[in-house]
Amino acid sequence: METKAPTPRAVLVGIQTPEVDDIAHAASLEELGRLVKTLGYEVVGSVSQRREGTGAGSLLGSGKLAELAALTGGTGEIGTMAPPPRAKARQRFEGAAEAAAPEPEEAAAPKPEFVIVDHELSPSQIRNLERATGAQVLDRTGVIVEIFHRHANTREAKLQVEMARLKYVAPRLRESSGGGGRQQGPGAGETSLDLDRRKIRDRISELKDQLEAVQRDGDNRRSARRDQLRVALVGYTNAGKSSLMRALTGSQVLVEDKLFATLDTTVRILQPETRPRILVSDTVGFIKQLPHDLVASFRSTLAEALEASLLLFVVDASDPTYEAQLEVSRSVLREIGADAVPSRLVLNKMDRVDAAGRAALAEKHPDAIMLSAHAPEDVAALRETLIAFFEAQMEEDVLMLPYAKQGLIGEVYESARVLSEDFNEAGRVLKVRGLPGAIARLRRSLA
Repeated sequence: METKAPTPRAVLVGIQTPEVDDIAHAASLEELGRLVKTLGYEVVGSVSQRREGTGAGSLLGSGKLAELAALTGGTGEIGTMAPPPRAKARQRFEGAAEAAAPEPEEAAAPKPEFVIVDHELSPSQIRNLERATGAQVLDRTGVIVEIFHRHANTREAKLQVEMARLKYVAPRLRESSGGGGRQQGPGAGETSLDLDRRKIRDRISELKDQLEAVQRDGDNRRSARRDQLRVALVGYTNAGKSSLMRALTGSQVLVEDKLFATLDTTVRILQPETRPRILVSDTVGFIKQLPHDLVASFRSTLAEALEASLLLFVVDASDPTYEAQLEVSRSVLREIGADAVPSRLVLNKMDRVDAAGRAALAEKHPDAIMLSAHAPEDVAALRETLIAFFEAQMEEDVLMLPYAKQGLIGEVYESARVLSEDFNEAGRVLKVRGLPGAIARLRRSLA
């Protein structure tokens, strides 16, 4: 019978700086806990401290560092990584004492193997904390990068995540315990650390070339959809974008109550289908302190938002920190220049909000769309809102389809709504309604 591997155990660490209030600090630690659970770890405790900043060498004060070390079984002292020198006689004495020591009657509960810090740490801070706690230390950025690495499915997402991961790992490389001896042969004169860093630089360069080739294909696909009606769902991770995507399009996209359950942008047709068709895309979710290298790597994925006709900012209205989450989403989109795209606010998960909360939200956001992705009547109302948005931009025109180009009739029906058809000696006369850009493109095709 195969034994199941024990679940890794982790302790969370948070620093509350003067500009962060108690609610925001608690929400951030809770979110970190959900990130850690998404990795498959069990959270067994937390240590929090108020400090002026996060720049201290050990991050925590000596008292809190000792408290953390007591949880993980560490010494609480930073000290040095080198083992203390010991005389041979002392080694023999200590070896005999260990052999004579009685066996413990009952095994102690396993200590946590990980310390997860709710901030980005420098390499020296990670080393100091590991020496003091005896546990492996990960910062918030490292956790997010690892989740992205595990959840990437498409070739583009895998390339994007690997590049971001290598950029995160490179400055945190350390010499192996065997020392930093100089290399012989190729790369002579380099230490093993230098060699590892050079390999990472070469791999990043290789990934950039591969990613550019994949992104060119993506750009071609997006340019083919340029004159179509496109709605992009954007927002904080786990705000319910994938559930809303499934409700609007009938697609079987992955829906899980996990952070970053989906990383790959999916594009589906709004159902029931309209003429012209409306495409709905579900983009990667955002999160507080999203690593800059991940934003840069996922720039092409986020281009779906940049080139959309309408952005729907989906937020979890039942979350007390939804406003901060909304600002995170908007700031990331500002970074890629998508803040100029028309947008609407969608307050999702309203089934979890009581009557008083609904009234407060309605007063604060009078133009917002309030719904639950699990309520068919709410989804139907959102669909009508989307159709009305595009209808307001459409115009009517008359197109002449020559008899020699009747094969283009399918393109006309796909790009615009045909209101009437007639025939004369030159060809088919079509009265259509559509976006100005789509009608202009049809005119060029039919000329």
